Amino acid sequence: MIKKSFYAFVGLSAVVVLAVIISESYELYSSKVVTLDSRIKEVSGIEFDKAGNLWAINDGGNSAQIHQVQSDGKIKKSVTITNGRNLDWEDMTQDDFGHFFIGDFGNNDNMRKWLTIYKIENPIDIKGTETEAEIIKFTFPEHRNFPPKASEKNFDLEAFVFYKRHLYLFSKNRTKPFDGDTNLYKIGDHADNYQASFISNFNTCTTHQKLCWITSAALSPDRSKLVLLDSERLWLFENWQGDDFFSGDAYKIDLGIVTQKEAVTFSDENTIIFTDEEFYGVGRNSYMIKLDQVTKERIQTKAPSKQ
Repeated sequence: MIKKSFYAFVGLSAVVVLAVIISESYELYSSKVVTLDSRIKEVSGIEFDKAGNLWAINDGGNSAQIHQVQSDGKIKKSVTITNGRNLDWEDMTQDDFGHFFIGDFGNNDNMRKWLTIYKIENPIDIKGTETEAEIIKFTFPEHRNFPPKASEKNFDLEAFVFYKRHLYLFSKNRTKPFDGDTNLYKIGDHADNYQASFISNFNTCTTHQKLCWITSAALSPDRSKLVLLDSERLWLFENWQGDDFFSGDAYKIDLGIVTQKEAVTFSDENTIIFTDEEFYGVGRNSYMIKLDQVTKERIQTKAPSKQ
């Protein structure tokens, strides 16, 4: 999501609630790892390289760079994608060989027909400060009108993962009236033009649109757990069938406070790292949780719809 006022993000009433939460409980911040460098205050994707170094990207309108983040939160190195452009970078993932994928697929107004993913070598193998990417293009075959009707605005994206030689995309729902569904699609993992294939969907919540948006996704290193991130929760999925991540067990993990959370990844099978953007001194941090130390609320998944 291209940076906007936090008032626009959650609305004035939610900001008041946020202030109350901050004053009464700092539960989330007990999990804080570090404050991030001010040059990456709009982090929208994070990923660990083969050597265990954390890399981050900024949201749309910033440079076409990935940044290596030190343990103190400072930037150690930046790499420019020479044939890339940051229209609206939203997430990162990597394949089994260590290639990084950067999703330039933010589509706030549902006006972009062709969306882009940049594929680069593992950053630890990039010796200089520049690299050239393979370019993956895709579109949604059911996205025929630009913009679509308000009730069909579910073609924005901020989250994806690599799984078994494909890329899996999770939509950011902007429908009015808001129905809370995030749609799951898949495309290939190499340079080509693709028609995204719909697989299934999952209903996050319908209480407040901007609190229910999926903003990042990550798979555990052994590919057995999927997490989706929103502004106040993690959604955990396990024991799925085939490549329908929503067909198995699902859990909700409350993160304790509403902030503009935009990026998530696993550092090991049990440890999840996530970040938020800065707003008036709140945010621009990375946080850590252990799955065996948090409360996981089992949730019922609805029967997936087909398109």
